Amino acid sequence: MSAPPPGAPGATDASRPDPGATTADGRALPADPRSAPDAPVTPAAPVAPAPARSRRWAWLERLPLRTRLVAITVLVLTAGLILAGVLTRTVVSGYLVDQVDQQLRQSAEGVATLTLRQTESPTSGPPTDYVVIFRDAAGDSSSDPIGWQPNIDRYGTPDIPSATYTEVQARHGDPFTVDGSGGTSPTQWRVVPGVYQVNGQLVQVYVALPLSGVDHTVAYLTRSLLFSALGIVLLGGAISFLLVHRSLRPLRQIETTAAEIAAGDLSQRVPERPTSTEVGSLSASLNTMLTQIERAFSAQEESERRMRRFVSDASHELRTPLATVKGYGELYRLGALDTPAKVDDTMDRIEDSARRMSTLVNDLLVLARLDEGRPMRQDPVNLAAMARDAAQDLHALDPTREVAVTGLTPGAPAPSDVVVTGDADRLRQVLTNLVGNVARHTPAGSPAELAVGRAPDGGAVVEVRDHGAGITPEQASRVFERFYRADSSRNRESGGSGLGMAIVAAIVGAHQGHVSVSETPGGGMTVRVLLPPPDGYDGASSSSA
Repeated sequence: MSAPPPGAPGATDASRPDPGATTADGRALPADPRSAPDAPVTPAAPVAPAPARSRRWAWLERLPLRTRLVAITVLVLTAGLILAGVLTRTVVSGYLVDQVDQQLRQSAEGVATLTLRQTESPTSGPPTDYVVIFRDAAGDSSSDPIGWQPNIDRYGTPDIPSATYTEVQARHGDPFTVDGSGGTSPTQWRVVPGVYQVNGQLVQVYVALPLSGVDHTVAYLTRSLLFSALGIVLLGGAISFLLVHRSLRPLRQIETTAAEIAAGDLSQRVPERPTSTEVGSLSASLNTMLTQIERAFSAQEESERRMRRFVSDASHELRTPLATVKGYGELYRLGALDTPAKVDDTMDRIEDSARRMSTLVNDLLVLARLDEGRPMRQDPVNLAAMARDAAQDLHALDPTREVAVTGLTPGAPAPSDVVVTGDADRLRQVLTNLVGNVARHTPAGSPAELAVGRAPDGGAVVEVRDHGAGITPEQASRVFERFYRADSSRNRESGGSGLGMAIVAAIVGAHQGHVSVSETPGGGMTVRVLLPPPDGYDGASSSSA
């Protein structure tokens, strides 16, 4: 029975989800927009504009740091000088007015008495700055100001408000300031009121001094402060610019170095500065960071290089046995193996190629597991017993070879127990690979020794010494590389995959040990394996050799 076509009654369009359908985890499926073509589309929310305050100060953020520092310094210096000028002007003006008040208090009574005695010319007086005004006790009528006429013509006379006897008596001897009127250069006056008895009548007497001298002094001081402040601000701005420019020079050097590093030169460093300064501390931190970055990039490049070489070598190693198997398979398919002898020979060769591929894959698997950083087992392992077993294995491989287990020093017997903490299977594989190299790459019947002992720090040492042709220093520096073969005698046909020494280095490194090669006295090669003491191994893995 066929399904109804799309659009027919009862038909279901699989491309359109059911409005009530849900997903496997219970969430509702979104509705198909095609099912509601006339549905209104919700407009996207408008992007909120930047705050007005941010836009107002955006120009300040675009200014260079040195410009802002100089501007701030000049503004602070200007504000400080203005404040100092205002305070100085206020203090000096108050001090000068106090001097005038003190002068008035000391001389007001004498000036008033002297003026009262000058009855012959009551409207004139001696050449002095004092001006005296008489009023009756009620303060209603007032005499003309008495003083030196040139002084009155220049500064005018004080406008003293009317006051009663009681008010004047209450303010007797207390100076106050009033405005002046008349004269070519009117000024304020400082006035001292008093009540005196003249011819049996009480009279209000006002003795005044002009404040023109105070005003002139304060004006001159203000001009002096203004010009000196302007000079100080200009000089301070210039010095601030030079100091800021010099102080920010290390930051410009950091900027230049950062640009060169961004261009790809990771060897650049920021010039060293004393770490007691902020720039010096920043430079030291940046140099440390750059060193770590350079090391990380170098390690990454080296890892990639080794990986490419590893993949290339592995492909090259697997290509030959695979090609052999493929070739013999084609021979069999073409019918070229027409006799049982040829078939048996072909099967032997295919089996040999399969064995080599199996060995290579197993070695690669071991290295991959070690590279993963899997922790090793922490069991007590007797290296002396393992060395004796390895010596027997080597003697079994070559019965004509003399194999001895000795101590580290010449003529010393091998200790019975050298216990370390580690993975017994992996450590046994180390000795198996080393004695296997001796069996494959040294002449048959040549002697070999396995030396076991303790290092001065308590670590365990195993040395595998052969008396073959040995290796050169250049070969010794690469002997632990993967797929490396020292010479033509170490080829695929000899049974080696080129991974034996790399596995040794990886296992020893996983036990936090160290492996090295050196020349055997009298000729040959010595492989030295150093493992930490039982209490110095924490079980963590390491891939370093």
